[in-house]
Amino acid sequence: MITFSTKNTNFSKILCFLILLTSNICFADDFPTKSVTIIVPFSAGGPTDAVARLLAVPMGKYLGQPVLVENTVGAGGTLAASKVAKSQKDGYTLLLHHIGISTAPALYAKLNYDTLNDFEYIGEVVNVPMTIIGSKNFAPNNFQELLAYLQKNKDKVTLANAGPGAVSQLCGLLFTSQLGIPLTQVPYKGTGPAITDLLGGQVDLLCDQTTNTLTYIRSDKVKLFGVTTQKRLPSLPNTPTISEQGLKGFEIVAWHGLYTAKGTPSAALDKLNKALRAALIDPDVKARLLDLNVEIARSDEQTPAALKAKVESEVKKWAPIIKAAGGYIE
Repeated sequence: MITFSTKNTNFSKILCFLILLTSNICFADDFPTKSVTIIVPFSAGGPTDAVARLLAVPMGKYLGQPVLVENTVGAGGTLAASKVAKSQKDGYTLLLHHIGISTAPALYAKLNYDTLNDFEYIGEVVNVPMTIIGSKNFAPNNFQELLAYLQKNKDKVTLANAGPGAVSQLCGLLFTSQLGIPLTQVPYKGTGPAITDLLGGQVDLLCDQTTNTLTYIRSDKVKLFGVTTQKRLPSLPNTPTISEQGLKGFEIVAWHGLYTAKGTPSAALDKLNKALRAALIDPDVKARLLDLNVEIARSDEQTPAALKAKVESEVKKWAPIIKAAGGYIE
């Protein structure tokens, strides 16, 4: 009978490596053995929620298990992010978050997680363009008139947003930062009430995602001053970008990424990435996203490495903008 001593350092290392290797292979074969949940930081019916529910069915088909969507609302998306960061490191709890994941470190004085170190990156999902719109009874009729009006009436102009951490708030911060004009920010509890007050003339301006604004633009219920992308939108081909109208380099899109807890096995991450990619080429998903004016991330953007680089870059971009606007909100 041959015996081995685990006191031998090299043998112990090899044994540990083999155990980890075989367990990872088994995990790859078995994952998932139960339903997977996508945590959405915002209310049901919103743009992020809509994207999650579109992804759920085709991802579930690829994985062979149901993919559920759960809304965990509050604190600008940080409650949901914290929940996923502290979840089991097994790939069964995912986070679908937008650009807000990269602005939270500068927006909130205290977070219960580390944005750059507490998540595994699965891949970028979609990009949602934004528009700057105004109330119908707001005096300016185009972007040049808007700039002139803001210079003369900056203390009187109100800029609505959907609350702390919302993309509309971030767009407003970027807009006022590049203009160099401090407008009065009016936060609401969601996009719905913000648009309601804009339609009623209680506030003057709003910058929000096309998934929220396009219906009102097409029905001529608001004034449209421009789009926030570098290129004009296919759905609004005659509407100039803010950048081409004079605010050079102005750009903000509500990009979305998929994440899970740090330490999740690579086998699970690989399957989740493949499931995401399969969902994004699904004909029904592509048609629905096109209808919502949502752009699917390029194939090279759908990688874990690309999403990680995106988050790191955006954290650096937004920190000085938020600091210039007054620093922490909470």
